Amino acid sequence: MQHTLKLAARSAAIALAVGLGAGCATTGELEEVRAIATKAQQEAQAARAAADSAQGADAAAAAAEAQRTADAAQACCNETNDKLDRAWHKGMQK
Repeated sequence: MQHTLKLAARSAAIALAVGLGAGCATTGELEEVRAIATKAQQEAQAARAAADSAQGADAAAAAAEAQRTADAAQACCNETNDKLDRAWHKGMQK
């Protein structure tokens, strides 16, 4: 993600430098450079949004897996408690 943002910023800076470094830039050339810079910024923002969304999906999947593990551990604990209770009651009946 950061690589994409850096690439977009670098591309916009190069386009601006080339446009202005070639001498006197016309209004049309400046508008073209602005359009390139705007497009690069929009693409960078879209890349960041996609990366943030992917991270959110990964976190949700990890949370769901942790919940499944916790549920399995609780079920095992409940079974063990039931076994102990039965054994205790059986021992008390003798």
